[in-house]
Amino acid sequence: MKLSVIIPAYNESRTIREVVEAVEAVPFPVEHEILLIDDASIDGTKEILLGSAVPGRPLRLFVNPTNLGKGASVRHGLEHVRGDIVIVQDADLELDPQDIPSLIRPVIDGEADAVYGSRFMKRRWPEKMAFPNWMANRLLNIGANALYQARLTDVSCGYKAVRTDLIKSLDLRCRRFEFCFEVTAKLRKRGVRILEVPISFTARSRKDGKKIGLKDFFVAVWTLLRYRF
Repeated sequence: MKLSVIIPAYNESRTIREVVEAVEAVPFPVEHEILLIDDASIDGTKEILLGSAVPGRPLRLFVNPTNLGKGASVRHGLEHVRGDIVIVQDADLELDPQDIPSLIRPVIDGEADAVYGSRFMKRRWPEKMAFPNWMANRLLNIGANALYQARLTDVSCGYKAVRTDLIKSLDLRCRRFEFCFEVTAKLRKRGVRILEVPISFTARSRKDGKKIGLKDFFVAVWTLLRYRF
């Protein structure tokens, strides 16, 4: 069995090298590959990634011709994965790659086809998470559970480990941050049970480069609704 870690990045020059090295340092229980997807960065991120994807490292780099968004970058990565399990690693430092083994273990053991990380299983209010983000997470979670008869605590979390054949069969159309909600909607419409495991989380602010905003909240709501009805 093999794991494919997709790392989409747009203007993350401050953190991308550390993130890649952190993923490489994880003691994965299976063979793995890392796919770096640069989303037409203009701050030097692409050059850092070019320096990382050298012979001897399990890294492959793909570059979007124009800035397309996180969802489109993930879809680009899915076209090239060679693993049996896929997980997306954000290029900031909010999520800790050391949590990945606990996310993929249920898939490896055949206990689940999809496993989500949850920032809310350890703490009701993750440390340093801004109130607007906390409220948006809560509202989207309530909506997803109601619309899709799910029992999730953190539908918005970026860590989602899914069997490759399953996620490829979902015919994803997402472009930006609605990736999380489209995947959830399509998995639940197929009756796939989604397991959750607790993960660590270090919030970052807009000042630190956080890109998700109010517009993305409404796109997420629309995504949950459009695939339900």
